[in-house]
Amino acid sequence: MTQVEVKTFGCRLNAFESEVIREQTKFASVDDTVIINTCAVTAEAERQARQAIRRARRERPDARIVVTGCAAQINPDTYSTMPEVDLVIGNAEKLRISRFLSEKNKSIVVNDIMSVHETAPHMISGFDGRARAFIQVQNGCDHRCTFCIIPYGRGNSRSVPIDQIVKQARVLSSAGYKEVVLTGVDISAYGYDLKDSPNLGHMVATILREVPELARLRVSSIDPAEIDADLKEIISTETRFMPHIHLSIQSGDDVILKRMKRRHNRATVLKICQELRLLRPDIVLGADLIAGFPTETEEMFSNTLNLVQEIELVWLHVFPYSPRRGTPAARMPQLSGKIVRGRAQKLRHVGKITAESFLQSQLNKVQLVLMEKANRGLSQHYSPVQFQNETGQIGDIVEVIAREYDGQHLIAEAVK
Repeated sequence: MTQVEVKTFGCRLNAFESEVIREQTKFASVDDTVIINTCAVTAEAERQARQAIRRARRERPDARIVVTGCAAQINPDTYSTMPEVDLVIGNAEKLRISRFLSEKNKSIVVNDIMSVHETAPHMISGFDGRARAFIQVQNGCDHRCTFCIIPYGRGNSRSVPIDQIVKQARVLSSAGYKEVVLTGVDISAYGYDLKDSPNLGHMVATILREVPELARLRVSSIDPAEIDADLKEIISTETRFMPHIHLSIQSGDDVILKRMKRRHNRATVLKICQELRLLRPDIVLGADLIAGFPTETEEMFSNTLNLVQEIELVWLHVFPYSPRRGTPAARMPQLSGKIVRGRAQKLRHVGKITAESFLQSQLNKVQLVLMEKANRGLSQHYSPVQFQNETGQIGDIVEVIAREYDGQHLIAEAVK
């Protein structure tokens, strides 16, 4: 029996692509293989991938180890020289299973990602061990933020045609998935490369109209500078679109945002957050934030801390700044690791305070929870909810009332 194991690091897009790889290997004669799908967003992500490669070799000494993903695309030689690795495959090549079969005598199969101009639609039937499904709607990025290496791993922005996205949503909904998350590298740029240039909001509206059986829809992180009018209309009027938006903010200081080469400033963030709350009063906001960007002073960092509290950002993804070789920020004056780690810790602490305040406000309110385990799941606001007893089947959406907050979860009981 063929044994193929796929280990995934990083974003939801990688998770989707790992499912493509996993499903394709079911219908091909791939030998005993471990595939490591890597992330390059931080040095820590790459360290974890190397650790996983070494562990895989110890646990499966006779398996063929293939490394792919963003880290492999950007630094193929780093991985091909590891004695544990048999083959390094690029991001474009990893979705063609023939590459895993035909390149057994090569150590590196990585082509120029910037030469890729289309995102081939890949259909999957489900997600191994997940109650929530992801759909790739876009890949790559046309922007060049000074801290970010990902465009060199993913290439330029390209969109999946709407009809293919709708088809995938139907397949997943028919398979029993009640919630889908639309994912990509820069989904706010969706459609600019397609005929008639449909925007993200138009695509979301089409899914909701054409797949009425889909109960819940979310989008992954979006750029505050590019929330289109159609998406705002969906946020305001469509109950199946979840009241939770995650914004790629990165900093609350205008000087740092300019040095990051972001397209928004602090005022833009404040304005869009205020508008989102007017459109959907119960909306919950999250954000990606970078702590300790080069040249960041204490005052600049305080502007980010204050922003979290000012706009009540609830779900934070805090990244300690990690220099990525080849990016402009890596050549800027760097802060010490101690300062970077300390600022990340402070940001997480402030984020924990705002999250706890929000969760306390949810007590005695109805939560619509997607069951991800036998006794816990995530609400419409992405709140972690736990039950004393088994309340529903994994994948079900259950209506409950939050009675307590235990410091990590809302403790809830089923509505009678």
